Amino acid sequence: MKNGLKLMLWFLQTLLLINLFINGVLYAEDWPQFRGPERNGVSKETGLLKTWPKDGPALIWSYEGLGEGYSSPSIVNNNIFVTGVLDGQEILFAFDLQGNLKWKMQYGPAWTGTFPSARTTPTVDGENIYVCSGMGKVVCFNVASGKIKWSLQAVEEFNGEYPKWGMAESPLVIDDKVICTPSGKDASLVALHKETGKIIWRSEGLSELASYCSPILVQKGNKKIIATMLENSFVGLDANTGKIMWQDKFSSYQNDPKDINPVSPIQYDNYIFTTSGYNDGSALYQLLNDGSKIQKAWVDITLDTHIGGIVLVNGYIYASNWENNRNGNWVCLDWKTGQVMYEKKWITKGSIISAEGMLYCYEEKEGNLALVVATPKEFKIVSSFKVPMGSGQHWAHPAISDGRLHIRHGDALMVYNIKVK
Repeated sequence: MKNGLKLMLWFLQTLLLINLFINGVLYAEDWPQFRGPERNGVSKETGLLKTWPKDGPALIWSYEGLGEGYSSPSIVNNNIFVTGVLDGQEILFAFDLQGNLKWKMQYGPAWTGTFPSARTTPTVDGENIYVCSGMGKVVCFNVASGKIKWSLQAVEEFNGEYPKWGMAESPLVIDDKVICTPSGKDASLVALHKETGKIIWRSEGLSELASYCSPILVQKGNKKIIATMLENSFVGLDANTGKIMWQDKFSSYQNDPKDINPVSPIQYDNYIFTTSGYNDGSALYQLLNDGSKIQKAWVDITLDTHIGGIVLVNGYIYASNWENNRNGNWVCLDWKTGQVMYEKKWITKGSIISAEGMLYCYEEKEGNLALVVATPKEFKIVSSFKVPMGSGQHWAHPAISDGRLHIRHGDALMVYNIKVK
């Protein structure tokens, strides 16, 4: 009788859990790379707070000692990985979900010019972690031990050149390949075998410098395309071969194009959206045929995102624009038409991610983080708080995983509970 009752209780609990997942009440996912699972800044998590207490959500734990860094954390399988610079060396840190340091591993000299902080957000793929240093060194680590499996000084290997502020890239993993941008002759982009670091292909005929942009994977049917912003153009390469599929010069729609294009594009359906700061504006491209061609659907001059990323929520683009290096507004555009739905002043520009119909806007001047309703009608802040720890620029993008909000500010990492009780 007792065993029958236990079995019935187990069955009812299982049904309840299944119902919660199906109805979207509970859902958690990893944040395995820069800007999340699909590199678009959007988390599919549910069961998150829609308002915060006056002083912000509850702080679960924090850690000080990361060194200098603008990179974001990656969260996979109960591990948190983040990079920093200590004593001129870039270091990869690994934490458990309770904030205990599991290991840290040095992987090479930091960029020695202006803004020497770590920029690369780790990319986690199975048992491996990949980073790209400010000096252009690509490194593969073992997740469990932190031991380096292989490394390649890609800029030197491909006779590349450094852009003004060094390399600022988070590697992209596609199938068996790690994609990076060493800025070499006939090697703007290259593919390395993810298990060995051996060269699979290089972008023959493409020799532009990197422009601080982390590439994305674009899919058109069965075709896999690498899309990224380089020094002078927006390009798409066949992920399997490195063949250039399309290339559009920024000068085709920008009055005074710059060689600074640090915002990863985003794809939805058969379209790709791109934007850059410094009055360069933005453009929506349509993929044609099998993805071998593109054409502009519209161009906009209101939204010129600096470094804070962009999100697409229910048919609308949300991000901040650039007025100057210290100031910018928050903007909403219609994805289909480019129509400006609003442009709102709130302290200054910053980074943005989204989850469950809400925007997480992290302004870079004072370090305020706002919870905003994702609606094209208005920039509606429902809660906000000021990040209490760390120093330097508030340039690291937030990350969400398992009902937790992760904020990195310079030397500090803070983890907040944003899960509904």
